[in-house]
Amino acid sequence: MTQTAPPSPERSLGQLLSDLSEQTSRLVRAEIDLAKAELVGRLKALGAGAGLLAAAGVVALYLVTAILATLVIVLDLFLPLWLAALIVTTLLLLVVVLLGLLGVRKLKQGTPPTPARAIENVQKDVDAVKGGLAR
Repeated sequence: MTQTAPPSPERSLGQLLSDLSEQTSRLVRAEIDLAKAELVGRLKALGAGAGLLAAAGVVALYLVTAILATLVIVLDLFLPLWLAALIVTTLLLLVVVLLGLLGVRKLKQGTPPTPARAIENVQKDVDAVKGGLAR
């Protein structure tokens, strides 16, 4: 920032206020620019982190497939291949059904997505204000 010369004793109050306004404006702009730069840096880090997490999720899906194939192969050591595959498939089906039922239950708990208690409190506030105005 450029510094201005110290005010001379002959300057009027209006000039001093004008200088103060100008300097305050410059300071606010500098702070806004600093905040923008900081936010851009953080958003870049967030984007990189989100991308890495998405990549980890994709690789995790491949890992689940490999684990399931390994489970079928291990069970094949003790059982016929068709039975090993059937057991793993049945276990997966049970997990899918359980997760689906739990998901549906949670969705039903969240619907309708209205803040019922907040609406009730606002209505009470409105009624209290109306009661106060009626007096």
